Amino acid sequence: MKNATATADRYRSRFVPLCGLMFVLAALAACGKDPAPTAASGDATARETARTVPDKTIVAAAPSLAGELKVMPIERRKIAEPLSVVGLIDFNEQTVSRIGASVTGRVTQLNGLPGQQVQTGEVLAQLNSAELGTAQLAYVKASAQRDLAYKAVERARLLLSADVIGSAELQRRENELTVAAVEQRAAADQLRVMGMSPVAIDQTVRTGVITSSSSVVSTMNGVIVERKVNRGQVVQPADELFIVADLSRVWVVAKVPESQINRVQLNQLVRIEVTSSAQPLLGRVSWIADTVNAETRTVTVRSEVDNLQRQLRPGMLANVVIEPVAIERLVVPAEAVVREGNNDHVFMRLPDGRFRMVRVILAEETGRFRVVESGVSEGDPVVVEGAFHLNNERKRAELEGA
Repeated sequence: MKNATATADRYRSRFVPLCGLMFVLAALAACGKDPAPTAASGDATARETARTVPDKTIVAAAPSLAGELKVMPIERRKIAEPLSVVGLIDFNEQTVSRIGASVTGRVTQLNGLPGQQVQTGEVLAQLNSAELGTAQLAYVKASAQRDLAYKAVERARLLLSADVIGSAELQRRENELTVAAVEQRAAADQLRVMGMSPVAIDQTVRTGVITSSSSVVSTMNGVIVERKVNRGQVVQPADELFIVADLSRVWVVAKVPESQINRVQLNQLVRIEVTSSAQPLLGRVSWIADTVNAETRTVTVRSEVDNLQRQLRPGMLANVVIEPVAIERLVVPAEAVVREGNNDHVFMRLPDGRFRMVRVILAEETGRFRVVESGVSEGDPVVVEGAFHLNNERKRAELEGA
């Protein structure tokens, strides 16, 4: 037992100094390592890396190129930016006649065909109307009654002068004459409404011949653009049988968004482009609607154009380009714009003399200028001449840096 205790004491006496020595060695090794990285050291490393990576949008002009560059500040100019909208060719409603029958009847003859040139008074169709015959009979009776009443008044005047009748009898017969004359005029007016001319009405009284034939005639010079009746059809006065139009001058109706209507004024020049004509036709704005369409949020704008060659046909779609009043817009010369990656850019001069390529949003070209919507501001110095060569210089420097 004593031997075992002595052996354990010897082991403890050797192990404790050894542990102390190992602890000291570990501490010394820890002191020799690099300190752990901190957030501040990470930021510094990032800035150093950023300084080593060049900005590909910045370029310094070579001495040989400097003489070809022209820099000017961006400014505002009065620009008449064209306004392009979809339009529709339509009839000039002032030169369109929608022709119908004057009486109820059956169509017995058709003379007018679509596309036919007609004159005022030309017969387009013939009707057989019993209603017309009845009206003529009523007029003949009214005329005969008026003649009888007139003769009765003449006899009454003779009898009154001979003191055979009193004045009261003369007055009664004069009243009958007045009523008969009114009835005759009413019957004649009815015939005129039914399409009979004054000459034909007088002839009916003279000859006593009654006809049931009624003519549908053109009321203007023009072209038959539509026929809506066939032979044998029974028609009413309210029916539309023919449409005759003068197509030498037509309307062009355009729908302008309400946000753009302030750019449109009366008498502005309008250019009408249709697929059937290689050359655009010119007109003027003749009317601007006073209301906005609640569904499309557009305002109707109308213009009138000559159509002597019949190039424009009602119902045809057209591209309507309105030349609006010039307004001040921020612009850059078209030569200052370079195209890169399907985007528009300009080169802006920096304070240190270098140039930065800036992306811009531009509207369509107007003359020699492009309207700026965003990307640069008024007064910014941009390259207006030599931008193409400066962009080549930037690409070359980018390739060399790669």
